Amino acid sequence: MKQKKAQWPWHLLTLLVLVGLAGALYYATSLMSYEWRWNRVPQYFAYQAEEPQRAADISTVIELVRNGDTARVTLRNDAGGEQQLTVAEDSLQVARGDDVAEGDAVGVTRHWALGPLMWGLWTTLWLSLVSGILGLLIGLATGLCRLSNNPTLRDLSTIYVELVRGTPLLVQIFIFYFFIGTVLNLSREFAGIAALSLFTGAYVAEIVRAGVQSIARGQGEAARSLGLSAGQSMRHVVLPQAFKRVLPPLAGQFISLVKDTSLVSVIAITELLKSGREVITTSFSPFEILFCVAGLYLLINLPLSKMASRLERRLAQSD
Repeated sequence: MKQKKAQWPWHLLTLLVLVGLAGALYYATSLMSYEWRWNRVPQYFAYQAEEPQRAADISTVIELVRNGDTARVTLRNDAGGEQQLTVAEDSLQVARGDDVAEGDAVGVTRHWALGPLMWGLWTTLWLSLVSGILGLLIGLATGLCRLSNNPTLRDLSTIYVELVRGTPLLVQIFIFYFFIGTVLNLSREFAGIAALSLFTGAYVAEIVRAGVQSIARGQGEAARSLGLSAGQSMRHVVLPQAFKRVLPPLAGQFISLVKDTSLVSVIAITELLKSGREVITTSFSPFEILFCVAGLYLLINLPLSKMASRLERRLAQSD
């Protein structure tokens, strides 16, 4: 029996390489006299927002009841109307019998709110999801058009694919927003999604075309001999087999799409990277914030990659 080689030395080597890279990064920052301030970072994920509670009229504090961390303040105006406000006890700015003017702050209430990095993450997620779905539909239709016997469909789809793949995404975003968006009065979000969808669709079209052409011609002929139409044989026989083969490149394309959403920041969409850049201007902690932004992108893409790998293994078992 062949003895299985021990794997732990290689895992140890991997760990040493990672530790070495971390040490090199720390040494590089020490040469710049950079001071790490990780304590500033959590507030940009979530923070306790303060909402001032103000008097509605010229009033007098007639009652003040403290209850743990909160205080209930009762105000009475000259007409006899009463107003009750509940504020944080440590923010209380009045006492019983005080007179307050209209708009004066009595105290504040506190509640947890999402920070700019989380809002940027949410924008990146929904941009990626919508653009990915539209790109998949566009790519599927275009890929099939490239295989069509109709010369017009084949030529138009080829022009679209080559035009989009041959120009930078950044240029396409500018064209959609400043030219097409201005003429058609499109919002920046619509222009960004349209550019990302068409860009993704061109690459998905080539992936679909290659996947369908990799299936043996005899599969389609066998389906036709059983009485299926061309559309039915493509939908029920060829495409399911092609999907198994194109799953890895499709997953790679959608992972790239998540990262490509960072380019829509040039048309003032506050996605994850733009949120990070805005936070840097207030926190003065560029390395910490950029590492967090990179980690959030990784948080999106790693599960996507794992899901694609798991689905690929399950489909392989069904063969």
